[in-house]
Amino acid sequence: MDLKHLREVLELVAECDVSEVEIEEEDLRLVIRKHAPVQAPQVTYATAPAPAVAPVPAASTPAAESAPAAEPAGPSGTEIRAPIVGTFYAAPNPDSDAFVKVGQKVSTGDTLCIIEAMKLMNEIESEVTGTVTAILVDNATPVEFDQPLFVIDPS
Repeated sequence: MDLKHLREVLELVAECDVSEVEIEEEDLRLVIRKHAPVQAPQVTYATAPAPAVAPVPAASTPAAESAPAAEPAGPSGTEIRAPIVGTFYAAPNPDSDAFVKVGQKVSTGDTLCIIEAMKLMNEIESEVTGTVTAILVDNATPVEFDQPLFVIDPS
C-alpha cells in the first residue's frame, strides 16, 4: 500500500461515521479504529540539550591564522522538535497572536505551536520551563519529523 492510498483511506475514515476499517492486501493487514472525536490532540516532544562544545584556544601559529573561521554557535538550550510531519502554525488561527515569541518565558505544558497533520490539529507543548531563545520555523510551512522547531533556555 502506497502512502497516497493510505492517506486517502485515513481521510475517508475521518470523514465517515465508521468506527473501524480493516484492509488486507497480500502480506499487509491494516486495522484503523476511530474513537470519539478529539478536537485537538495534545502531543509533546522535547530532546535533551545538545552537548556543549569546548572552546578551542587561539594559537599564534601560521596554521591557526590560515584556518577558516568557526561558524557562530546557534542559540543554546533545549531543542523542541517536531513529533510528526505536518504544517507548522504559530497561532491558533490567522487572526490571533502567536502562542510564543522569542524572549517569552514558558512553563512545562504551555502550548508552543500547532502542527496540522491529516486535518488534525496537534498542539505541541513545552516539556521544559525557560525562555524561548529561537523560533526555527516560519508560520504555515511544512515540517519534517524530528525537525527542530524551538530552542528554550532552561536557565
